[in-house]
Amino acid sequence: MNKTELVSAIQKKSDLTKKDIEKFLKSFEEVVSEELANGGKVQLVGFMTLEVAERKQREGRNPRTNETMVIPASKAVRFKVGKALKDAVNK
Repeated sequence: MNKTELVSAIQKKSDLTKKDIEKFLKSFEEVVSEELANGGKVQLVGFMTLEVAERKQREGRNPRTNETMVIPASKAVRFKVGKALKDAVNK
């Protein structure tokens, strides 16, 4: 499901206009991005948790040349599924 399909599906289940749903989704993306960029965490109980994980610098191998190389430290977004969502998927 892409964003357009998501907007249509939400519109069918609510009395909101597609324009309002698109505005909400854009705001949601911005707020979540800002919170994670500031090192925070977003938790929707029963649905999901998003948080930033620190990855340390480590050594890796180039698969083509088999040469060792340094993989720099980075940050990654970690997603944890909530119990209610997990139960809904496993029905």
